[in-house]
Amino acid sequence: MAALPPVRRSAETSAAGTPAAGFAFNGQEINGALGDLGTLLPLTLGILALGVLPPGPVLFGFAAFYLATACCYRLPLPVQPMKAVAAMLLATGMTAQAVALSGVMIGGVMLMLGLTGWINRLSRPIPQSVLAGLQLGLGVMLARASLALMAEAPWLGGVTLAVLLVSMRRPRCPSVLITLLVAVGLGLMQGGDSPIAMPDSHPLLALAAWPDLGTIEHSLTTLVLPQLSLTVTNAVVLTALVAGDYFGERAAHVTPARLSITTGLANLVLAPFGALPMCHGAGGLAAHYRFGARTGTAPLLLGLALLVMACLPAQWGLAMLAAIPAAGLGALLLVAAWQLAVTRRLFDSRPDCWPVIAATAAVTVAVNPFWGLVAGAAAEWGRVRWTRYRRARDASAR
Repeated sequence: MAALPPVRRSAETSAAGTPAAGFAFNGQEINGALGDLGTLLPLTLGILALGVLPPGPVLFGFAAFYLATACCYRLPLPVQPMKAVAAMLLATGMTAQAVALSGVMIGGVMLMLGLTGWINRLSRPIPQSVLAGLQLGLGVMLARASLALMAEAPWLGGVTLAVLLVSMRRPRCPSVLITLLVAVGLGLMQGGDSPIAMPDSHPLLALAAWPDLGTIEHSLTTLVLPQLSLTVTNAVVLTALVAGDYFGERAAHVTPARLSITTGLANLVLAPFGALPMCHGAGGLAAHYRFGARTGTAPLLLGLALLVMACLPAQWGLAMLAAIPAAGLGALLLVAAWQLAVTRRLFDSRPDCWPVIAATAAVTVAVNPFWGLVAGAAAEWGRVRWTRYRRARDASAR
């Protein structure tokens, strides 16, 4: 098993070892608050363009979960749409009732895993080599998604990425804000209609009528089961791990059980009223951190901004979000992907753990994180057996 890197003492602790305040208002926090837009906006706006869910409740759902996250954790933990649910919704056009039902079922499972502590038991046996492979694989997945966004307007994406990388080299420079302004300006110069259609607002959906068995079965097999593997690995286990890496003792309360509980409660409460199924995410945490967020101010500010947009007329709020070109968001996502994938855990691993990391990452990218976890566990088991065999053979040869 790869050795676990020592927990780094957080830079935000005082000389006496007391954690710093949970909220700090400065330029870096504002910059970091915008860092995860590359994950949040493309999926959300793409789903709203289908006209299946009303935009107001979707934006309000993200705002409420972000504000609750800021108050609960006081760290820059992200809120993101559940990717498997979003992908299936974009690919097949699920009904609003099926989406709400999937959020309720996923929320119930996550709440049960957190309250019983089973999620902690699931996460403890995972070897560090497998966790490094999961981080690498998820980073590669984010990088592929970012390149796909940048490919929509390669020149705009390239210029935006260059501006971002240059501005990041200057301390305390609001690199994300500058990058977004440049991207919006280039998008206006490029002209043309926004690639994101504005959906018509429709009445708020609630689970007023009990869904039939066909809807329940379809939601369970198509949305819930594929998403649970992603949520447990990325939104819970890896998010707690990465938070510990970044913040040390300040993240002692960011446990798999607590992340599971907040995810479960948010979806149980908000999904029936038209919100998208939501979760936390290691990639979003890496994005917020990479661009300067160190306290709960980042989720607080982003939650307040989304709340304002949710209260505006639907066309106004969505027009503000859709003004940012997808290629510009891809540049942000590419930097966040690098932050997640390339870690000390990866470089500190012993050479005999590299095949395990590679197998985990490859299957994660090719299939999904759950099967990457299974493949990594099998590879780690084989590595341990081979190491014991070699030691026994060498001992008998002496």
